[in-house]
Amino acid sequence: MNVNPTYPLFPIFSFVGFIAVLIPLPWHLQAWNSGTCMYIAWTALACLLQFVNSVTWRNNALNLAPVWCDISTKLFIGASVGIPAAGLCISRRLYKIAVIKSVTVTRDDKRRAVMVDLSITIGLPVMVMALHYVVQGHRFDILEDVGCWPSIYNTLPAYFLVFMWPTLLGCVSFTFSALTLRAFYRRRLEFNQLVVSNSSMNVGQYIRLMALACIEMSSTVPISIVSLYITNEAFPIQPWISWDNVHYDFSYVGLSPAVIWQSNPRYVVSVEMARWLFPACGLLFFTLFGFAAEARRHYRAMFLSIAKFFGYKPASQAVLRAPSM
Repeated sequence: MNVNPTYPLFPIFSFVGFIAVLIPLPWHLQAWNSGTCMYIAWTALACLLQFVNSVTWRNNALNLAPVWCDISTKLFIGASVGIPAAGLCISRRLYKIAVIKSVTVTRDDKRRAVMVDLSITIGLPVMVMALHYVVQGHRFDILEDVGCWPSIYNTLPAYFLVFMWPTLLGCVSFTFSALTLRAFYRRRLEFNQLVVSNSSMNVGQYIRLMALACIEMSSTVPISIVSLYITNEAFPIQPWISWDNVHYDFSYVGLSPAVIWQSNPRYVVSVEMARWLFPACGLLFFTLFGFAAEARRHYRAMFLSIAKFFGYKPASQAVLRAPSM
């Protein structure tokens, strides 16, 4: 019987990442941080899908849920583009705050910014999910202990239609982050007033978002390049012959027991790197935002609201309501 060294560690981390990244969502929604909200949404979705897959296909490679695999494999591709796209929107917003000269931001301005962010963080991933069909060699694969895995025929068009997007978005994010750091340095004396006047965040939130953007963009480019290199080592690039050749026997589902797919060490590294990135993104986000002062205030308010339901009253309120002697 195959022994999976990542079980139950991976499903635990995936589920914890799913829960942890959702915790700061309410106050980012209140602040109209659309890029950050989409980062949360894509990361949470990917972590949840990975959790279900790793549990369902533990020690088996059976085609148990074909419709689920059709949907989840497309969403994995969407998340691999959606997360760096959200990082780009975060970097772009930080740059606009750093260089903006007007001290007033109207509701219409916020609404336009949200629409632009959504067009990038939803429209672009959906476009890549659709383009994936061009180089989708067959329906999907099922890897034992991993679950549903997207099929991408390793040919030159695949790099322009699917593979290049994380690297491209990471490069654009890098440019915005570099310009933001330069603007931050130049206007550091007036920065506190600038952030408060032009956004729904404080300086601490701005710095944490900048840290998230810098970590994300500095990780996306090298990881995507290394992943492509490893994939090419495992499965060399093939020539594009024709549409019919790529989609021949398209309904085929590749069922790979662990002893088969793990026999290729480079492919193992590629698969494990790709799937561990999602819980890592969730835990990184919670590390930056889950312990901040505003987060602790929300935790305290939530605790008090639950405690009051059971009749508990804070000590300060009890003193105020105590009868005078």
